[in-house]
Amino acid sequence: MVKSSQLQIRVSHAQKEKMRNLAEQAGQDVSQWVLQRLLPPCVAQLQALIDNLKHRPGQRSLILAELHDFLVDQDSKQLTQALQEIDVGGLAPFEANYVAAMIETACTNRNIVPPPWVARVKPCTEPWFASNLTSLRMYLLTASPPPFRKRNLFVDSTLGARV
Repeated sequence: MVKSSQLQIRVSHAQKEKMRNLAEQAGQDVSQWVLQRLLPPCVAQLQALIDNLKHRPGQRSLILAELHDFLVDQDSKQLTQALQEIDVGGLAPFEANYVAAMIETACTNRNIVPPPWVARVKPCTEPWFASNLTSLRMYLLTASPPPFRKRNLFVDSTLGARV
């Protein structure tokens, strides 16, 4: 990324020394150290996945699989930070619900409070089943995890498992 702008902040001498020492311990210069804390890579990675869902609908299943892997791989601190920062505006209702259900499940699995925007995603108006087989519908209705069921999405597996 090309850096073409400068940000200047006022800090005390003690604060500047503390930042310099912490950056040095991390093997970074002060700018890198501050940027990594304010804009961690996990935030950009998650936002890129969300943006891909908006702009590449033909690759939805692949992108949702990548999102699954991202949510499973993050530690609680990274996940909490990434989820607070993302913008899901512009997602189609299905994608918004699927993402919200995945995130809610990831948060539940780690005892993290889901970000407030998850509750604001309105459930799908029509039920969606992960299989077109009518004989599987009753199973999917009962086996789907609660965050998916309440959004009218009926799946067989969720975070941590793939079918």
